[in-house]
Amino acid sequence: MQLYHHPFCAHSRLVRLALGEMGIEPELIEERVWERRPDFLMLDPAGATPVLVEDDGFVVPGIDPITEYLDETRGSALGTRRLLPVHIGERVEVRRLSSWFNHKFFAEVSEPLVREKVYKRYTPRELGGGPPDMAIIRAARANIRYHLQYIGWLLKARNWLAGERMTYADLAAAAHISSVDYLGDVPWEEDEGAKIWYARIKSRPAFRPLLALTMAGMPPAPCYADLDF
Repeated sequence: MQLYHHPFCAHSRLVRLALGEMGIEPELIEERVWERRPDFLMLDPAGATPVLVEDDGFVVPGIDPITEYLDETRGSALGTRRLLPVHIGERVEVRRLSSWFNHKFFAEVSEPLVREKVYKRYTPRELGGGPPDMAIIRAARANIRYHLQYIGWLLKARNWLAGERMTYADLAAAAHISSVDYLGDVPWEEDEGAKIWYARIKSRPAFRPLLALTMAGMPPAPCYADLDF
């Protein structure tokens, strides 16, 4: 199995976490989507990561199709560790929260921060590269606070974000937060419950490859790989 990804793409991080929980180690192929490689566009005309390619050549593009596909093809084998529960009500809640982080958090926090602080550093100016827009960064830093408060609110009545077991909802939230945490932009003092939850999930074996990630010229924040913050 191959995974076309970028190390700071939060959606790609979610797929890596899910595969890790399933005991699957894909071949990682780093894709710089701004280069618009023709071969990559043949896999996904949208030109976005992640894209999963099975060993028989079957292509699954995009975060929502990939997570559903993995559940449909591997979910039942996980038993009680299934990332998308069997009960319809629980499935709806997992999908609702996964969408919250994969789309709302992405638009308001992780995408603008990663774009301004990472992607623009490596993108030619004619393709949108250049210095970061500090107004966008300040807005994203303000937005993350209410997302952390929402996580803390959910955890007051639940063991994990969507219920009593860890699901795609937790992996989605953690994947997006991790990309921002590397940059040092998570105000962990905002909500103690969210901080404790994140410490639990980043201590899982599936998280280790993400915590080992480093980018030349851009070291992670001191707390990024610290399991105890």
